Amino acid sequence: MPLMPQFSKDLLSWFKKYAREMPWRGEKNPYKIWLSEIMLQQTQVDTVRPYYERWLKKFPTVASVARAKEDEVLKLWEGLGYYARCRNFQKACQQVVKDFNGKVPSRLEDLKTLKGIGPYTLAAVGSIAFGHVVACIDGNIKRVIARVLALDVPPSQGLLQIETFLNKNISKKYPGTFNEALMDLGATICVPKNPKCLICPVQKHCKAFETKTVDVYPKPEKKLERPHYQIAVGVVWKGNKILVSKRKSKGLLGGLWEFPGGKIQKGETSAACAAREVKEEVGVDVEVGSSIGKIKHQFTHFSIEMEAFVCKYMKGRPRAIECEAWKWIQLQEISNFAFPKANHKLFPKLPKTNPFLRGRKSDPLFKM
Repeated sequence: MPLMPQFSKDLLSWFKKYAREMPWRGEKNPYKIWLSEIMLQQTQVDTVRPYYERWLKKFPTVASVARAKEDEVLKLWEGLGYYARCRNFQKACQQVVKDFNGKVPSRLEDLKTLKGIGPYTLAAVGSIAFGHVVACIDGNIKRVIARVLALDVPPSQGLLQIETFLNKNISKKYPGTFNEALMDLGATICVPKNPKCLICPVQKHCKAFETKTVDVYPKPEKKLERPHYQIAVGVVWKGNKILVSKRKSKGLLGGLWEFPGGKIQKGETSAACAAREVKEEVGVDVEVGSSIGKIKHQFTHFSIEMEAFVCKYMKGRPRAIECEAWKWIQLQEISNFAFPKANHKLFPKLPKTNPFLRGRKSDPLFKM
């Protein structure tokens, strides 16, 4: 076996002393390693910890995920965001049960056939769980190596140089540990602002540190303008129940439940939008009542301002037109369903009872 590069030696020596404690660190079970890597995509470690532990209590094996209902896994994932990760993970677990007898495949060629496993996850699971000598490249690692190389282009344009450096320096004996160490270095030492260069274990390998230009790297990526949308939704009451719809699995927030609604069109009032969207989405006519307020929410690539209206069911049998499913639910049942964070912000504003009943014990419109 060739000698370990000095960069790798210095990095691993530091990691042995200062590795962050995590519930999945040192784990040997490929399923648990895979789960942690899926949850950690674009998500902070401290956010993931409780989700990871709750998930394993309910779904301790690949098979338990594979046989669960989609609503079950999405509810457990609720609040973690990037819900396609969850849906894809369940589909991949079903693949593992069907094609690999319930055992996470060890060959990279098989791993990459699983739903939701891209280059980063393939490298992470392959190296940490199975010892494949393949380098991970995430945002932290791009930043570290861009500084080490004093890369004069944004990381997205310098991936070949980054990959070449990593392939040359990765530990052949401990590839998984090397990848984890580099990620930890980027998360704790080589941070975006005010990096702790004086205690960095690889400072002697870093051209940016040598030339005192650390603040110049990595070169910034071109930022795209993030669009903003005005949204209106209807909280439709029928007797003592409200109407919720399930988003189609393909697309943003797929599989989650929500109040029917959508984007306000040019020249349209928010109240008119709520009525139109309820009709288009679930096929019922409503009388729009008062606004219960507005909330703002930031997504990764866009932002919204959402206004919600209490609405009275008038006529029409609900149908899944622009949604996957619909349900009439008691208000207290709302916690049983996985909703987007934006909808959660509306929950405290909801009236506790049907505002259209005006003290009546029942509403004849609710009779089925």
